[in-house]
Amino acid sequence: MIEPIQKNAETRVLELMRESDAMLEGHFLLSSGRHSDKYFQCAKLIQYPKRTAEALAPLADRIKAEIKAEKYTVNAVVGPAMGGIIAAWELGRQLGFRSFFTERNEEGEMTLRRGFEIKQGERILIVEDVITTGKSFGECAAVLEHFGAEIAGIACLVDRRAMEPQTGLPPVIPWPLYAACRVEAKTWDAESCELCRQGIPAVKPGSRKTN
Repeated sequence: MIEPIQKNAETRVLELMRESDAMLEGHFLLSSGRHSDKYFQCAKLIQYPKRTAEALAPLADRIKAEIKAEKYTVNAVVGPAMGGIIAAWELGRQLGFRSFFTERNEEGEMTLRRGFEIKQGERILIVEDVITTGKSFGECAAVLEHFGAEIAGIACLVDRRAMEPQTGLPPVIPWPLYAACRVEAKTWDAESCELCRQGIPAVKPGSRKTN
């Protein structure tokens, strides 16, 4: 389920992204291993605390309204490292919930460390900077559920998931999804990348290792 995006708020988030040079166009190797014609370097937005707070405020307001109406329950906010840490902290600050993070160990597996604890049945909102394939929040969700948490939903600054050819819709997510903005970007498997066929070199701007 995708929660409705208010167009005026979405337009402002895109303006903030452009002002921060956080929207890039070219040929990029994503952390998922896929190739794309767009890359969102949200770290360039997040370096400005006031812009980050403004971009996430509509999400916080929407979630607060649902909590007040007793349609939604959240106990904590978690961001997968690295991109989700600061976004989760800021959203947690605006919502008034504690915020912590999951991270990868030396083998690249998502883990819960640093003494963070989860109570049985605690409802957690996972916060990402950008969602492309959902791999990071899926791994984060698995870790949290292993420790007894319930996933309340997913929130992100940018939802850039590709549309499914069969449905014309983004891939189904089994939890409510709150996105500050939705931007379509072309993606390809490495073997079928149109930009590779054109001989355009791929740039790898992300932080996570790819195979």
